[in-house]
Amino acid sequence: MGAVEAPEKTAIELKVEGMTCASCVARVERSLKEIPGVEGVTVNLITERAYARIDPQLVDLSLLEKAVAEAGYEAHPVEEGTKDDLEAKEEANWRRDLLVGALFTLPLLGVAMGPLRGEVWDWVQLVLALPVLYAGRRFYRGALGEIRKRNLGMNTLVSLGSGAAYAYSLLALFVPSLFPEGTRHLYFEAGAVILTLILTGKYMESRAKRRTREALEKLVALTPKMAHLVKGQETVDVPAESLIPGDHVWVRPGEAIPADGTIVQGESHVDESLFTGESLPQRKASGATVWGGTVNQEGALLIQVEKVGRETVLAQMVRFVEEAQSHKPRVQEVADRIAAVFVPIVLTVAALTFILWMVYGPDPRLSFAFVAAVSVMVIACPCAMGLATPAAIAVATGRAAQMGLLFRDGQALETLARADTFAFDKTGTLTEGKPQVTDIRPAPGSGEEEILALAAGAESFSEHPLARAILQKAREAKVQVPMLSDFRSHQGRGIEGRLKGKRVLVGSARFLQEEGISLQALAGEETSLMTQGKTLVYVALEEEALGLLAVADPVKKEAFDLVHRLRNSGKRVVLLTGDRWVTARSVAHDLGIEEVRAEVLPHEKAEEVQRLQQEGRTVVFVGDGVNDAPALAQAHVGMAMGTGTDIAAEAGDVVLLSGKLESIPLALELSRKTLGTIYGNFFWAYAYNILLIPVAAGVLYPFVGLLLNPMYAAFAMSISSLFVLGNSLRLRGVPLAS
Repeated sequence: MGAVEAPEKTAIELKVEGMTCASCVARVERSLKEIPGVEGVTVNLITERAYARIDPQLVDLSLLEKAVAEAGYEAHPVEEGTKDDLEAKEEANWRRDLLVGALFTLPLLGVAMGPLRGEVWDWVQLVLALPVLYAGRRFYRGALGEIRKRNLGMNTLVSLGSGAAYAYSLLALFVPSLFPEGTRHLYFEAGAVILTLILTGKYMESRAKRRTREALEKLVALTPKMAHLVKGQETVDVPAESLIPGDHVWVRPGEAIPADGTIVQGESHVDESLFTGESLPQRKASGATVWGGTVNQEGALLIQVEKVGRETVLAQMVRFVEEAQSHKPRVQEVADRIAAVFVPIVLTVAALTFILWMVYGPDPRLSFAFVAAVSVMVIACPCAMGLATPAAIAVATGRAAQMGLLFRDGQALETLARADTFAFDKTGTLTEGKPQVTDIRPAPGSGEEEILALAAGAESFSEHPLARAILQKAREAKVQVPMLSDFRSHQGRGIEGRLKGKRVLVGSARFLQEEGISLQALAGEETSLMTQGKTLVYVALEEEALGLLAVADPVKKEAFDLVHRLRNSGKRVVLLTGDRWVTARSVAHDLGIEEVRAEVLPHEKAEEVQRLQQEGRTVVFVGDGVNDAPALAQAHVGMAMGTGTDIAAEAGDVVLLSGKLESIPLALELSRKTLGTIYGNFFWAYAYNILLIPVAAGVLYPFVGLLLNPMYAAFAMSISSLFVLGNSLRLRGVPLAS
């Protein structure tokens, strides 16, 4: 009897709504893992996705949705075609709730703070407050889930703060006799402001997630929609998504390659900058591997398809970025853990306060007990705690924008201060990203101007990056470029033409040697230039080699100072590049970088970052291209050059808008000062609560007859929030190191 095969697992992706903190992620993961037949559960807070593998014979979608619902959240299945709709729906829902909250909170503040008094205006406040309560319903729903799971978080804090204000106000409005003289006040506006501020933050967060999703989809869109499939003796156009491994497709010059595969026929140069960051197209011939999304530049290629859809390198890159973006700032994790302890403590203190006043307090005991208990909950409202991190981050990011820095989230502001390792991409990050002519070496009897003029004349009608570099050099040198005739392109090798009847050859050493031209006169010049990783272009007239031009991607001037400063401050510096080893070593030598990894693919860059992390290092990765996106997402902090692509900027935690490396030391200094401010905010936020909760409970009443009115409790709560805001605003005036 043969062995029974294990049932094949199905990959499932769910959209989970309502998660706000790390404890939410843990609850959702735990709920799904408890279901028999479910394995490999991972939950991403940033993208609000849950991934799992299920046994379809034991588990269906409704079971997963029910488990998530019991944890206090909403789940919906995600399919490729519905991702846009779900993200748009989420953003629209938060925008709607925010508009409702703001629309009713503003007039509510006007009535509550203005000179209008009387019972009619009290009822007006209630009418204005109820829609805001509805707008914040998701926080209360989340709080109920947290309470059911006995794992309290920020939803509970928000619901407690706003709910206490609403409950007290409703009782004061409907049962005023419960309250001692002078204690009947309404606090609808306090609850409404709490909810509206939190809604503002959630809306901004949903917009950021939407932008991230759109950037990833732009990356996927680089793969062509149609492919030229070979069927027998014919070539037919079919949707690229219908290709399967083993198919043969033609890719014409200028077209993007539709899938990963191997070249069966033809040769060309392929632009792989999407993956390697290498600014020069790579020569490809029969047997070479090519990737979907790269661009064929010259000859037609016949490709055998190897990988399609989710298996391609491009799709894996997108998936890697999505899955690696769920990092949680450590300082916020600490806040969540404190909140989980703080809320039960506050509730316990409020309950004890109520009991003690009912037993030992003066008449009317119920009124005094209720006032004291509500004062405890109002004064313990978590506004200051909730503002501690975002207030500092908001001010710091505004200050950073003035310096050409864009922080995507608070994680970078915390982690940068602890970073001890900096890994850099090469092309476009440490180098200019554009090939330039760096050297012109004439053979004996020839001149630099003659060599440059002939090379520019031969390359006049070429769009190759090397040609553009030569023409740019000719323009800068103001060289008279001659008009050549009888052009002939030798694919992947060089160009020939005629000037006044004489044959001009421009191209590789191999090309000129195949044409019978000796390069012996240039032998001494070649070696030193090639060891620097430069590309050599030779020029010959008739049968004589006139000289050569060296083309390279020059190192940015500010890169020298940056690497020097980082190393002097004890940071470890690593170069990670998809470029050739000879070029990478040359750049590293010039900059004084000792650790180099070259010829690495995008996912291998991310693996190198992960290897450094496994050594206990806090890693910052700096890059500018799409090929850097996985490493940017994997690093503790990803820094994307503002001159790079959308996807690189979206994968980075920090974007250098100016594209200048000197912004990095500024980011480090700002990070250190911001982290100090955040910790200071938390200290004062909790100090206010710890000191004033006993006062609100009535500790001073037996000695000085002071029972804190909830109105003053709300005022004290506001003072703590104002202090946190004021402390954060100090970052605007912090001098930054240059």
